[in-house]
Amino acid sequence: MQKSQKIAIVGSGLVGSLLAIYLKKAGHTVHVFDRSPDIRLINFSGRSINLAMSHRGWKALDGVGIGDEVRKIAIPMDKRAIHIKDKINFQHYGKEGESIYSISRGTLNRKMIDLAEATGVEFFFEQRIWDVTLVTATLHIGETERGEWQDLKYDMVFGADGAFSRIRHRMQRQSMFNYSQEFLNTGYKELNIPANADGSHKLDKNSFHIWPRGSYMLIALPNLDGSFTCTLFMPFEGENSFASLKERKDVEAFFEKNLPDTIDVIPKLAEDFFNNPTSTLVTMKCFPWTYEDKIALIGDACHAIVPFYGQGMNAGFEDISVLYEMIEKYDNDWITIFSEYEKSRKPNADAIAELSYRNFMEMSTKTADEKFLLQKKIEKRFSDKYPDKWLPMYSRVTFSHNPYTEALAIGDQQNALMDEIMKMENIEQIWDSELVENKILELLSK
Repeated sequence: MQKSQKIAIVGSGLVGSLLAIYLKKAGHTVHVFDRSPDIRLINFSGRSINLAMSHRGWKALDGVGIGDEVRKIAIPMDKRAIHIKDKINFQHYGKEGESIYSISRGTLNRKMIDLAEATGVEFFFEQRIWDVTLVTATLHIGETERGEWQDLKYDMVFGADGAFSRIRHRMQRQSMFNYSQEFLNTGYKELNIPANADGSHKLDKNSFHIWPRGSYMLIALPNLDGSFTCTLFMPFEGENSFASLKERKDVEAFFEKNLPDTIDVIPKLAEDFFNNPTSTLVTMKCFPWTYEDKIALIGDACHAIVPFYGQGMNAGFEDISVLYEMIEKYDNDWITIFSEYEKSRKPNADAIAELSYRNFMEMSTKTADEKFLLQKKIEKRFSDKYPDKWLPMYSRVTFSHNPYTEALAIGDQQNALMDEIMKMENIEQIWDSELVENKILELLSK
């Protein structure tokens, strides 16, 4: 049985609120601080990429008994719908019945805070944490950075305050703390496909829609109200870039030329384009994630990644699953809990950062390539027939609980093997033949 501790969590986002539920149910007093207003009281829009919940996220939610509540606000997507010029290619995910789930970030965050409050967690909004004393787990809170601060002492503090975390900022100022951040020269902007007049979806609602165009792409994920949240990813500078779309006529001409099938479904294209901010994409890595038995970073605060594998939230939730495993194993020994948690998660966080970056290349360029789609068909056919010999990398990441490090390593081996297969003569004609199947078996046995 864990000894009850007084714990502060900085950040009321998805990871912060789920962690609060876990810690409260384990018998601790939990206070959550956030510098923003209560998201339940404000209209949240304009800079969100809809979330894609997969196995790792569901495991963490089910582990604390709230998965079914969240399923009520989720829409299953069992395939990619790839929009190429005048046709749509459908590419199914995983096996029959396997889906990722589209959830609006704002809707989920509101729900999670409600669920946390229902368990007895206390939230303190519009509270600015400027610093933390690591040794004593004391938060320093105040109206301004230079003004008067109030000191709030806790037994431990969790930094769940995102990629630009104040808690990590304090940890960075000690020796032997490694830190890096890397921005993509691609940013993103939210657009919107409203529902039909009768509330139905304008596009297939059980698909993750992608318009791959090389250096830029558009994606669309369904919402419960019949709308889709769209995200346009583009370079900041250059020929087809945010910098090149300065006026309404530029935006309309660009979409008419490059994304013509979206014109009719995005009625407020120019308004959305100029009203919604252009946001940046960052990969952030650091280590260590903890300080003695006092401070721990979790989620984006210690491993922010780009969103192209849909694993940011799932990876953050898996942090909590792993942390909880360590709590169950080591009881009140928080030094060991923290140390084992960061040791287990750090290599996996690095692996999913790499995979997410690579998936950007895949989604924006390769999904429009017939040869790539054929390779995926060959892999799927082989995997369906020999599930014990071949689990595609996407399934390893999305539909399993195996470590991300394993998905990355085995995925590299599979890619090398498929490069050989794709060099076979007439592969387009013989792709579903025994010859190809036997060749894969032979290469696997080497």
